[in-house]
Amino acid sequence: MHSPDPRRSDASRDHRPTAETARGDIPGSGVTASGIAFDRVAGSGIPVVLIHAGVADRRMWDPHWTELGSARAAVRLDLRGFGESTTEPDGEWSHVDDVLETLRHLGIERAHLVGASFGSGVAVEAALTAPDLVESLLVCPPGGSLLATMTPDLRRFIDAENDALARGDLAAAVEANVDAWVVGPHRTADDVDPAVVAAVRTMQRRAFEIDAAWAGSAPVELEPAALDRLSEIAVRTLVLVGTHDLETTHDAASRLVAGIAGARRIDWPDAAHLPSLEKPAAFLDLLLDWTAPPGTASRPGPAAR
Repeated sequence: MHSPDPRRSDASRDHRPTAETARGDIPGSGVTASGIAFDRVAGSGIPVVLIHAGVADRRMWDPHWTELGSARAAVRLDLRGFGESTTEPDGEWSHVDDVLETLRHLGIERAHLVGASFGSGVAVEAALTAPDLVESLLVCPPGGSLLATMTPDLRRFIDAENDALARGDLAAAVEANVDAWVVGPHRTADDVDPAVVAAVRTMQRRAFEIDAAWAGSAPVELEPAALDRLSEIAVRTLVLVGTHDLETTHDAASRLVAGIAGARRIDWPDAAHLPSLEKPAAFLDLLLDWTAPPGTASRPGPAAR
């Protein structure tokens, strides 16, 4: 996970992520004036905006993109410093400002925000910054600025990543991220689809390489912090957590459900920090059900309930 900090920081249903997918081959791809890369499907209804995890980039949504785009208007973007959003900013910047700029660029005035891990913190901060923009929040799972507790498992990850980066060993730093966020506690790599592991390795290494090339400009943090303002969120909120995720993530999920009026939590067995990648078909069912217009029949999919 990029610069961790507990306070900050398919046509086929069985398709798995391929980190080599060429963005330029996707219709609707573009880059904003400030350098944020995105893909867009201009379907009907309120758009679904996908914000990726800190161990990934917008390629993490590959397993869902084709089918989601056939049912909903949709946008996915690379946060600055990830994927193809490689432009280092000149002066103060924030991920929230970049997301809001992208939506303005696309003429989007209302959206369902879907955030994975670090991206969920960005989504919640966007909801606090521009509440009239947000129709709903799907947090899958909490991460980034939504992590409040330095649990032992989070400390072990941070120490392992920092030690690897201090040695200049990007491969070891990538593996520290895979072990913590993809495999998770109480599992081994044999319990995870190798395609998911391979895709995250590629995307996380890309983020490290971009970071190494920058002069070190850090994003501006939201003040007051999102966790201190959860009661201000008045939109439908769903929190999805894998049972094999870190203790700090489960703690964050409990805080969100307690702090946001009407927020609901779902726990998925046999998944860690990236349930959307481990269970792409079930996640797509959940996402389509969550973003369905009022009065629309929900898709079947008991695994997503």
